[in-house]
Amino acid sequence: MNIYVGNLSWNLKDQDLLNLFSAHGEVTTAKIINDKFTGRSKGFGFVEMPNDDQAQAAIAALNGTAVDGRNVVVNESRPKPEGSGGGGGFKKRSFGGGGGGYRGNRGGGDYNRDSFNNGDF
Repeated sequence: MNIYVGNLSWNLKDQDLLNLFSAHGEVTTAKIINDKFTGRSKGFGFVEMPNDDQAQAAIAALNGTAVDGRNVVVNESRPKPEGSGGGGGFKKRSFGGGGGGYRGNRGGGDYNRDSFNNGDF
């Protein structure tokens, strides 16, 4: 079973998470997620336990308990909903348009082809 562990102290390391869950059964992996740019913990991680009964016991025992001064959130990890996309990344945005330039008495900076025909510029 894959277990989500949230509200973790930024001081905790993978080994601390492993030790915390090992008291409740066999742990396959314990990983705290770090920011890829700063390397700092994001405050959550995942623990994988092969025995579902032990995993359920760990969830029941650890959810809401204080670990390094913070009450951790522990529950069964659920897969992302279908079609949720990858998230993140660059999103193209429009920041408004036109305007700019000298505004004088004529308002915005739009091009008016008629103004060239009647000498109104």
